Amino acid sequence: MASTCASCMSLMAAGVPIKKMVAGISCGLVTGDTDDDFIVLTDIQGLEDFFGDMDFKVTGTTEGITAIQMDIKIHGLTRAIVEEAIRRTREARLFIMDTCMKPAIAQPRETVGEYAPKIVSLTIDPEKIGDVVGQRGKTINEIIARTGVKIDITDDGKVSVCGTDEKMMDQAVEMIKVITTDFEEGQIFKGTVVSIKEFGAFIEFAPGKEGMVHISKICRERINRVEDVLTLGDKVTVVCLGKDKMGRISFSMKDVAQV
Repeated sequence: MASTCASCMSLMAAGVPIKKMVAGISCGLVTGDTDDDFIVLTDIQGLEDFFGDMDFKVTGTTEGITAIQMDIKIHGLTRAIVEEAIRRTREARLFIMDTCMKPAIAQPRETVGEYAPKIVSLTIDPEKIGDVVGQRGKTINEIIARTGVKIDITDDGKVSVCGTDEKMMDQAVEMIKVITTDFEEGQIFKGTVVSIKEFGAFIEFAPGKEGMVHISKICRERINRVEDVLTLGDKVTVVCLGKDKMGRISFSMKDVAQV
């Protein structure tokens, strides 16, 4: 029964949102020659369990019982014995919660523990599943390699991101959202410079998702070379300007502050 109390406290400490605190206690029994000749023992030890007639385990909350397990060595129990055992275990259960468990931790922590497994769920357009997976799984494997998460996708577009590092999980979710987004004017994105050309720089927002910033959209002042401002690997923030005359998505760095 100590394991019941300890596991309940462990769950709360880990941030698992259990509804009620649960404690457990065991009662024993020693009987005489008649039905009314008995003694109920609270919180029995091994010796009392071995020589006694009953091991009556009860777990529950302040509101009621959640589980009962009983071993007996006699033919049966009278109503009086059962009522006394229930009363004793409730009294002991409340005492344990009030004096031992609640002073240590009274309710589940608001956030899940740092090392506890976590799942984040989101829904994407089923038509975009192929974009997230990529050719021969290249895109999804790259997300997993970068973040260390596990990703499951169902045919109806439900995505589950599993892991222990909340920061890495958030990164994976953000990558999936970027991959499945339809770029619209005014959207802000953060990315990495992956290629530099004479006419501009290519920014990767997520695996398999890139956009170009024209040299004229990098700084407010005129620059002669992209390399004067950007280098490979730089982390930058850009704003989507919509489609250009050729139907390509256009991005800008210099207009971010104005959005």
